[in-house]
Amino acid sequence: MREYPRAAVERAMKIQEIILRAVAKRISWLQAAQIIGISARQMRRMKERYEEYGYDGLFDRRKGKPSPKRVAMAEVEKVLQLYQETYYDFNVRHFHEKLVEEHGIKLSYTWVKTALQGAGLVKKGRKRGAHRKRRVRRALPGMLLHIDGSKHRWLQDERWHDLIVIMDDATSEIYYAQLVEEESTATVLAGIRVVVRERGIFCSLYSDRASHFFLTAKAGEKVDRERLTQVGRALKELGIEAIAAYSPQARGRSERGFGTWQGRLPQELRVRGITTVDEANRFLKERYIEEWNRKFTVPAAEKGTAFVPAGRRNLDLIFCLQHERVVGKDNTISFANKILQIEKSKWRGTLAGCKVVVYEHLDGSLSVGYGPHLVGAYSSEGVLLLQERNPGVAARKARPAA
Repeated sequence: MREYPRAAVERAMKIQEIILRAVAKRISWLQAAQIIGISARQMRRMKERYEEYGYDGLFDRRKGKPSPKRVAMAEVEKVLQLYQETYYDFNVRHFHEKLVEEHGIKLSYTWVKTALQGAGLVKKGRKRGAHRKRRVRRALPGMLLHIDGSKHRWLQDERWHDLIVIMDDATSEIYYAQLVEEESTATVLAGIRVVVRERGIFCSLYSDRASHFFLTAKAGEKVDRERLTQVGRALKELGIEAIAAYSPQARGRSERGFGTWQGRLPQELRVRGITTVDEANRFLKERYIEEWNRKFTVPAAEKGTAFVPAGRRNLDLIFCLQHERVVGKDNTISFANKILQIEKSKWRGTLAGCKVVVYEHLDGSLSVGYGPHLVGAYSSEGVLLLQERNPGVAARKARPAA
């Protein structure tokens, strides 16, 4: 078949867009004829050619023979109908994956994208900007992890939630992703604790300069490396370097990732009828993180891992909020409008006047430590649950954070 002239190709592409809009029922066939500038009779003939020969049926028949590689009109209608009725808020890549995985339609991504754009169901992409180079990834998993949160209407209603994600720089593998009411010290500590418990201790953590990560003397200036937040103190205890990002561009890898999250997760939750945070987090943990990693992770530059086991470290006493208090004369501690009574121990007569550390755990329970000794464990209401009977095996001494 002879090559079509450029003008013929451009005209066929324009006509195809108009016909696709008519197939998608966004305009009538009569309106399509008026836009193209032909009669209703000619429009019927063109529609019949498109149904029989697909895209190539739009070319001038005198220029050559239609290609046998054509998509049946019924399949075109099915694709457009699926997008309009079920996947209307999916991006093109996500929708194409669903066509292949869920519906067995094995059309190319480019064809699906062109069809949706031609039908006016998705916008055409913007022209690419200036050439930029991405920062080179770390060579091994565990060398650098990114942590970030994204506020969005993830459940597609009036509620806003933060999605906290921890991702490996070397492979883009997601180690943790959960929806929370708001990103905070407690929710960040909970995420890092999961990674350390399941994977091990890593080398560095890259984050923004939110107040739960760093203290900054003056807005816009460098972070204070001397005064540590609760998160900073926990990282220091484990020997993890905390790295602060000074611009959104510096966190480009995680920022781009959240663009993909926002274009996929709300739609996945909607088609499954998930409407609560607990259900969403269960879906993330049991299924979606694995599915995400299967599609988006890349091989590390080198074999091996930089993760090291946490060993016998007491993670409950590291990933918590630590507060320094002075014991009263009656061996009580005043904390958060509660009175914590310290019972008598065999190794010391009284702790009156001593400085102790109150550990506020992520589940709301409390414990009190003095040096290497854990002197008591309490419920969130301050009721004594356990008195330390074997001092010396409990907590490491830890400096309270600011």
